[in-house]
Amino acid sequence: MRPRSDDPSRPSDGNPSHNRRTPELGAASTPGNLSAYGWTPELGAAFTPYHEAGLIPARIVRVDRGRCDVVTEHGPARAATSALHPSDPSLAPCTGDWAALRPSLAPTPEPGPNPNAESNPEPPPPWASAQPSVSALPPLPASARHSPPASAQPADPESAPVPALELAALLPRHSAIVRSSASRSSHGQVLAANVDTVVIAVSLAAPLDPGRFERLLALAWDSGARPVAVLTKADLAADDDADAVRTEVRLLAPGVETVTTSGVDGQGLADLAALISGTTVLIGPSGTGKSTLANALLGEDLLATGAVRAQDGKGRHTTVRRELLPLPGGGVLIDTPGLRGIGLHDAADGLEQVFGEIEELARDCRFGDCAHDSEPGCAVQAAILAGDLPRRRLDSYRKLQRENEWATSRNDARRRSERADKQKAITRHLRATYKFRDQRP
Repeated sequence: MRPRSDDPSRPSDGNPSHNRRTPELGAASTPGNLSAYGWTPELGAAFTPYHEAGLIPARIVRVDRGRCDVVTEHGPARAATSALHPSDPSLAPCTGDWAALRPSLAPTPEPGPNPNAESNPEPPPPWASAQPSVSALPPLPASARHSPPASAQPADPESAPVPALELAALLPRHSAIVRSSASRSSHGQVLAANVDTVVIAVSLAAPLDPGRFERLLALAWDSGARPVAVLTKADLAADDDADAVRTEVRLLAPGVETVTTSGVDGQGLADLAALISGTTVLIGPSGTGKSTLANALLGEDLLATGAVRAQDGKGRHTTVRRELLPLPGGGVLIDTPGLRGIGLHDAADGLEQVFGEIEELARDCRFGDCAHDSEPGCAVQAAILAGDLPRRRLDSYRKLQRENEWATSRNDARRRSERADKQKAITRHLRATYKFRDQRP
């Protein structure tokens, strides 16, 4: 399903990232009804202190530099994110986050030095400023309403007008898909937050990469959400090839629902729609048909799609940002750009789920610290010799374990360094205080 060229609302500038339009709220998502986006009584209870401070609940739809699109009880809006700048990037606003918004007709100034610190009290936290109750708030000002399509936005986001809303706080996440940062830092990168179902797209039009699939499956299990394997482009694969890939995927992911789909003829879409619930995110490499699958689930072409290269079957990055969209049958869908690098970040629980059969065999080894190499009484090596466990499976398990342990050690080292820096700062402050006190007459 390619974007319709006869749609007058679509720009025709040739930029695939512009070939989409922002969906309007439908009947199931009328103003005042955030339940269509996943709002629950539990979230309402967690939002109580923010509600008392006069803040507005919202869900983040899309994040840009310094700004984000959100949906509130009054409808879609644009909000500034400058008030939230955590030192850990994994705590920054992300698509799928629930947030507390503060109405603000002017940008909040950056805090600066206070020459009268002794006579002026500390300012209250941003979200604690006095505001009228949420129920008494008027509809959002026109300047805070949803911005025009991406093609109508200024080329430089910094030159865009400051939104009349700003993020004051994020609610705790109940799940998150986290991979190692693309910058190779010790921080993780959150791909999507508050996810219930993770759809892993696997193209039947290209050879299956078992190692890549295992990585994606580990991310899905470790997020706390339920994974679903979806074999796409069934119309481009022979029946025998599709059956072989389906069998291998089920061996790699025992207990995970597997659905074969086609965005062209609609095969398997009803089965997939019955499996997903709540907030669903699509992950996978470029060219697996994620955006085409998303358009089929959404019932219209809201997301741009692109053809894969004929010589190697690889796709282009048609989707350039993560975006949350309401599904017509209930729930929401998050489409993500294709993942080139799928590094693990503190995903020990996910690895245990993916390689559950190896974990089970290891319990029968003679030695508790068996490395499954040449130790006597190794149940894992015995299973390999008997043909019950492929050696590639053990090699992949060891590789991902080493990678995850390395990432975890870097994360621990960073935390130790941060604690040491904090202690040094306290020590310097105390020394300066004592020095000043000793110099007093």
